[in-house]
Amino acid sequence: MAQKLSYPQAPKDETVDTYFDIQVADPFRPLENDSSQATAAWVTAENKVTQDYLARIPFRAKLLKRMKELVNYEKVSSPFYIKQTGKWFFYKNNGLQNQSVLYVMDRLGDEANARVFLDPNKLSADGTVALKGITFSHNGKYAAYNISRNGSDWQEFYVMDVLTGKLLSDHIIWSKFSNAAWLGDGFYYSAYDAPQEGHEYSNVNAVQKIYYHKIGTPQSADVLFYQNPANPMRFYDAEVNRDETMMFLYESGAGSGNAVYVRDLRQPGSQFIQMTSDLDLQYSLAGTFGDKMYFLTNDGAPKNRLMMTDLAHPGFSDWKTLIPETDDVLEDVNFADGRIILTYMKDAYSHAYVYSMDGEKLSEIKLPTVGSSSFYGERDLKEVFYTFSSFTIPSTVYQYDLATNTSKVYRAPKTNFRQADYVSEQVFYPSKDGTRIPLFITYKKGLKRNGKNPVYLYGYGGFDVSLTPYFSSNRIPFLENGGIYAQACLRGGGEYGEEWHLAGTKMKKQNVFDDFISAAEWLIANRYTSKDYLAIVGGSNGGLLVGACMTQRPDLFKVCIPQVGVMDMLRYHKFTIGWNWAADYGTSEDSKEMFTYLRAYSPLHSLRPGTHYPATLVTTADHDDRVVPAHSFKFAATLQADNAADSPTLIRIDTKAGHGSGKPLSKQLEEQADIYGFILYNMGLKY
Repeated sequence: MAQKLSYPQAPKDETVDTYFDIQVADPFRPLENDSSQATAAWVTAENKVTQDYLARIPFRAKLLKRMKELVNYEKVSSPFYIKQTGKWFFYKNNGLQNQSVLYVMDRLGDEANARVFLDPNKLSADGTVALKGITFSHNGKYAAYNISRNGSDWQEFYVMDVLTGKLLSDHIIWSKFSNAAWLGDGFYYSAYDAPQEGHEYSNVNAVQKIYYHKIGTPQSADVLFYQNPANPMRFYDAEVNRDETMMFLYESGAGSGNAVYVRDLRQPGSQFIQMTSDLDLQYSLAGTFGDKMYFLTNDGAPKNRLMMTDLAHPGFSDWKTLIPETDDVLEDVNFADGRIILTYMKDAYSHAYVYSMDGEKLSEIKLPTVGSSSFYGERDLKEVFYTFSSFTIPSTVYQYDLATNTSKVYRAPKTNFRQADYVSEQVFYPSKDGTRIPLFITYKKGLKRNGKNPVYLYGYGGFDVSLTPYFSSNRIPFLENGGIYAQACLRGGGEYGEEWHLAGTKMKKQNVFDDFISAAEWLIANRYTSKDYLAIVGGSNGGLLVGACMTQRPDLFKVCIPQVGVMDMLRYHKFTIGWNWAADYGTSEDSKEMFTYLRAYSPLHSLRPGTHYPATLVTTADHDDRVVPAHSFKFAATLQADNAADSPTLIRIDTKAGHGSGKPLSKQLEEQADIYGFILYNMGLKY
């Protein structure tokens, strides 16, 4: 275990960049070229070193076998009603299917006679084609579904005949971050121009355009509806309400929020009217009723409020508050049978309430315990469903009765582990500056706080993303083995609203790393673990978190797992849609002060030769066009050159996979078995 590995030599050059008269070397710049032979050869050689090492872990196969046993249970979504078809739909995974299957049933509760509507597993032999979404036309005749291949953010649209299930000739490519917005026998979608061949997954995406596609015509005949070349680094998306009376245009990418425009589809030749203008504030359409529009927004309410307006008074200055901001974060709004169901987040877990359409609170919906809920309702439907999960309870579907304010289990999974053997608690600890941070801890009952328990500490801390309780069967083998799963709710997330988010952005980003380091120190001080049994894990922005913390405090952790991380903070905005993260991070071009701040914590630029770093397994994938693999490539190559310890510094580069979304179950299990195996093995533990 503790022997120095021999790593392949990465391609290098003499690249030096100049920022505000300061020169910064970037010797592994050739690794940014994802289509070069030199990069491909290095990837192959690195994967061989990594796989040879992982193969030496004696319990690797045993761990993977147990993970497969634990995930092999039926998982079912809430049923949802598509009024224009008159039928109910739900997603189901039999257990080990790579992708969940969409089923249709003629009436609620008739799952036994449900028919397969769309099976994504049949779209590829290895499960690497994922269903990203499906939208039904308002006349009920068509369903447009979008897929991604190999985990890429690039999407393709196909169209089905709803009645016959027949696949039509329609096929759209080079779409990104888009749904189908139906209007008549066609739909609007957002796309980019075809990228340069060979650089489909790395080059900057600019000038997103909205097109209208008429069913039965080729993509080449699609009509360009909207573009804004004056602001090439922005996203544009269209939405049409169910009644096809209003069309909305959303603009985002220049801040942490969005702008909204609306047009009246009943008026021939009508133009868009701007409703909001501050791209740092968020406006989300919750529903339309006649000419009324309901929006969930943090404008004037950092923890969100529900507002309403109408087509005659679309400007924000005329919006009225229906449900004002409270002490808790308003997360979600659902309309159901003439009432409103609001989901709030208090201390990072769910609470739900029923309100009248006039904004009067009627009742609280009692949820099973501390966890996360997601509601489904329709404005003219009596049936209401919600899913509920926690760290110890797999996702369970409940049916809620509005008349009696009671819930009953609709579908509960049958798992093959004893839920009662595990306990989850929430504690609060002080960060470096005294800020109170929530921490969830899950472990097997009877655990002794003797400082020798292996801990898997997970965090994110960015982009207004909240880490609430959720279930993963992949954690169970670690917990069975005496491990502790700890999840910290760091600043930069959305757990306490927009002020909490902003406290972890730009020149305050160090707060996020301080919060995570303080979580590790608290777990050690309270004898849950010690630095010899502490692993930190995070993905994407969380990969940046792990990279920053391991370079700032290499003495504090035994194992570090930065997954698909943003590691080069000086150049992140130069790839695909990285420019969209500037609202959270700032860029190295903003000012000398911003450049200096970013360079100080950038994981790639914080590595120092001769330093003893923890055992590290970097993970990325060849089709990751969200956070391009070059981040992980350059970080791993630098870490391998700088690390003075005998601890392994490995990079696991998955093939036919991307940033994580849509990854087939088989690949998820293999990756998780490698991660947990690497953690236990480097702690000197067995499974």
